[in-house]
Amino acid sequence: MTAPGWVEHAIWWQVYPLGSVGAFPASEPPRPEEHRLRRLVDWFDHAIALGASGVALGPIFASRTHGYDTTDHYRIDPRLGDDADFDYLVAEAHGRGLRILLDGVFNHVGVDFPGYRQAANDDSAARWFRGRPGRFHTFEGHSELITLNHDNPEVIDYTADVMAHWLERGADGWRLDAAYTVPERFWASTLPRVRERFGDAWFVGELIHGDYAAVVRAATFDSATQYELWKAIWSSLNDGNFFELDWALQRHGDFLAGFAPLTFIGNHDVTRIASRLERPEHVAHALVILLTVGGVPSVYAGDELGFRGVKEERYGGDDAVRPEFGSPPLELDAFGAQMWALHQFLVGLRRRHPWLHRASTTALRLENRHYVYETRNGDDALLVALNIGDEPMRVSLPELGTAHRRVVGGSSAPPQERVDALVVEPHGWRILSPA
Repeated sequence: MTAPGWVEHAIWWQVYPLGSVGAFPASEPPRPEEHRLRRLVDWFDHAIALGASGVALGPIFASRTHGYDTTDHYRIDPRLGDDADFDYLVAEAHGRGLRILLDGVFNHVGVDFPGYRQAANDDSAARWFRGRPGRFHTFEGHSELITLNHDNPEVIDYTADVMAHWLERGADGWRLDAAYTVPERFWASTLPRVRERFGDAWFVGELIHGDYAAVVRAATFDSATQYELWKAIWSSLNDGNFFELDWALQRHGDFLAGFAPLTFIGNHDVTRIASRLERPEHVAHALVILLTVGGVPSVYAGDELGFRGVKEERYGGDDAVRPEFGSPPLELDAFGAQMWALHQFLVGLRRRHPWLHRASTTALRLENRHYVYETRNGDDALLVALNIGDEPMRVSLPELGTAHRRVVGGSSAPPQERVDALVVEPHGWRILSPA
């Protein structure tokens, strides 16, 4: 598969709409006339200031609770608004040059899905679901999430039509929720039909484990969520073990030979990076890694403002990482202001070096708490030096087999025109380009 050309420049700002506009959880259900979806548009200039080129939306279709228990894929969730609000959102995004990525839940539906309500007394409706009435399969044990029968041609037709419907209305692509639980043959039957009409659309499957490259090929995805790299980034920083990160980046390089993964250090399903890392100064290291390696980067709304939040494995355990946003700009504390400035700098660096989309990394120095790697695509390259130790790290470029470089950014370090050696302070970092 060949992803559309615009993805080479894509940097997503991901937002969970139901939470960010206060529609879920809410002490009182919002009224349909509130048109809360339009509140997201107030944040589009913020996304532009960040340097993002697209907005990746969480679920916006009718559901009972968190959006992943879809009731009607053709209807905007009334807690958010209606079709006119969606059209307004797309027009405002595209007018600013922002793409829109939708979140499609096609593995399962909620118990209010009309076909499920009919299934107990209608054999045709029952064939839409795995199992049999009274004993339909559910998603990962959640009784309110009913698994679709992906071998039913009617489910394939329905999914393809839903995707085409919203692409026709202006969406630019789809994140395919829980794609790892759906048979690859289902996607391979569905996505080519949609691409026949919308060849410029982008499809990213949510994968958590397994052979990413093989699944992407078999399912005909354009991309997949890079959970392996996400885990290696925060784990290596917390454990003082850059060997784990280097191993993951070698795997990442193998993936890049076939597709550009969706990379992230935060999203709506995981503890925020500022809460996950044991040392606050290492958030910078995580962000440096995200924005200097190959892939399609995504920044979870609020991470760029220093938000904290811990995901818990309980009912309502996602609420802390899916908070309501006020109107921009928000008043920031010192850490938030630092995070905003750092995100702007590193996203700007990424935008100035679009070749990083397909760049692969090579370790030049690898120790538990010291990591120097080159990220390269053809003749273009950057050098990244990370120190998470308690002592300064001294780096001689000739000893690493590379020529002098120019420091373009780092912690406690102004840009420098030409260096042959570095001293990276404890828990510091540097990015260098050819002099």
